[in-house]
Amino acid sequence: MRFRLDFWNRFKRRAQPEDAPHREIFGYRFRNPDLLREALTHRSYANSNGTDLTYERLEFLGDSVLGVIVARYLFNKHEAFSEGELTKAKAALVNIKALTQVARKEGLGKYILLSPEEERAGGRNRPSILSDVLEAVIGAIYLDGGIVAASNVIDQVLIQRFANVDTRLLSVNHKGDLLEMMQGEGHGLPRYEVVSETGPDHEKVFTVAVHTNGREVGRGVGSNKKDAEQNAAREALRVLKRERKAARSETSQTSQ
Repeated sequence: MRFRLDFWNRFKRRAQPEDAPHREIFGYRFRNPDLLREALTHRSYANSNGTDLTYERLEFLGDSVLGVIVARYLFNKHEAFSEGELTKAKAALVNIKALTQVARKEGLGKYILLSPEEERAGGRNRPSILSDVLEAVIGAIYLDGGIVAASNVIDQVLIQRFANVDTRLLSVNHKGDLLEMMQGEGHGLPRYEVVSETGPDHEKVFTVAVHTNGREVGRGVGSNKKDAEQNAAREALRVLKRERKAARSETSQTSQ
């Protein structure tokens, strides 16, 4: 508790009113504004201000809350959707592109607390940071106001925006997202390899592995090569995001 109070005192001394909202965001007013400040705090800012309170733990929580709320919405609205169609629709609503679009539309970037170095490097407009902070804010709202408050915000900023584009929901491109991530981080192009084909000709099952930088980062199964590649790319995105978070955590522990 004392550590949080110290963080708040430093925030008041260093941050100007335009840097971040003190208590309200997305139409939700926090009872505990410390949660909002934590959700908006990038590791670079925390490191330069002597605290370990960053958005990363809240991002983890917000990702799960977001997934449950969106899944419930899709399940109730689309009774004719198969499990596979629901999965694709959910992935389209909560992928990094959709979340980044929402964050930019809501002007979230201007509120993120960054170090001067990270800001000069373009962190305020970086998709990975914007999408992560959006999830962190959702996590903070859930802790502060419960599932109803979080549901209301998710409905307002995300679901209503995409509610009438059902055909778009089913056109998820995990391969495109993986390619964009690799190019954005200066890595080599993903390479897809058919590992196995099983079953009779009319019921083939394909297993595809995807490699980046000479190592396998995901596998996917499908009734055709295209679906198997998309599923492999989806798994690779999960693996790479998990590795990125682990690397950030290790860097933080080393610097302390």
